[in-house]
Amino acid sequence: MRALIQRVSQAQVEVDGEVVGRCGRGLVVLLGVGPTDTEAEAAQLWDKMLNLRIFDDGDGKMNLSLAQVDGEVLVISQFTLYADCRRGRRPSFTGAAGPELGERLYEHFCGLAEKSVRHVGRGVFGADMQVSLENDGPVTVWLDTDELSRPRRA
Repeated sequence: MRALIQRVSQAQVEVDGEVVGRCGRGLVVLLGVGPTDTEAEAAQLWDKMLNLRIFDDGDGKMNLSLAQVDGEVLVISQFTLYADCRRGRRPSFTGAAGPELGERLYEHFCGLAEKSVRHVGRGVFGADMQVSLENDGPVTVWLDTDELSRPRRA
């Protein structure tokens, strides 16, 4: 499972000109699901995001987590995070999970988030969406459960 997270002051997502999800101060999560991902990867990824210290403390240092700042979340499904651009000029998306698994794990991930933070906005799985955000910092972080599981090199 992969996620691109952005610390935001506010964000929203529209489908067909209608706002379907939003969040205030917190994170926008662009979430991609791979074909072998399970609920365990979703839980691992959510735990990392919830506790990642990327919010400023009173001294302006990134020492606080989403949980500590009572932040909000906007989660957008994003199969294109699995784009393979090694050959040719058109990306291949065969590394992404199929729609059934992708939607199931997207919903599971959102459910985990809803148990931990006061507000979770959502996009619409599989829809053409327009995302607007006010990036705070900017702070943007890439997370991949395959990389989170590997031991660090010395």
